[in-house]
Amino acid sequence: MNISIEKLSFSYGEKQVLDGIDLSIESGEAVGVVGISGGGKSTLLKLISGLYDVQHGSIAIGDALSSSDRRKNIAMVMQVASLFPSSIRDNIICGHTMEDNIINHACEMAQLSEWIYSLPDGIDTFVGERGGQVSGGQAQRIAIARAIAKNAPVVLLDEPTSALDNDTSIAVMTALTELTKGKTVIHVSHQVEMLVKYDRILRLEGGRLIS
Repeated sequence: MNISIEKLSFSYGEKQVLDGIDLSIESGEAVGVVGISGGGKSTLLKLISGLYDVQHGSIAIGDALSSSDRRKNIAMVMQVASLFPSSIRDNIICGHTMEDNIINHACEMAQLSEWIYSLPDGIDTFVGERGGQVSGGQAQRIAIARAIAKNAPVVLLDEPTSALDNDTSIAVMTALTELTKGKTVIHVSHQVEMLVKYDRILRLEGGRLIS
């Protein structure tokens, strides 16, 4: 699904972080966005995903313009996984009715199955408050399984491996490869080497995107 952004600007109070951004992404294209920490990369993704309301300009995912309609077409994996105080299963399905084969496939693709099989309660294991009873890598892979199970046409990645050690990061990147196959992808990072296989890499600097 294609993404169209026109004249997008956003400010926190008097501090402008995005300044008249225009961006067109074709369906199935993978685009990386690099820039310094605090430079507006995460803000851009939160606007696209509908977590923030657009102040100036417009964002369209296919024909969807409103925040609620865009959210239906987007799966997002952030730097720190957001988990509910519930089971692994509940964190994957997020209240939706979902066949076991879809859940199991998502766990397999997210590199979770072996760990889940080792747990006494399996996929019904409680993850704790804010995922406090699982490791950062496990939490991130649960978030990726959630995104795989949703099967949205657009995937947004916000530095999904930056808080992980190298070995865990490799496993998560393998899971992300499965998640992004055939999808339209925007991946923001301060590490350009994470994005070398993407179709385009853009730099966010001074609130503007530079090719």
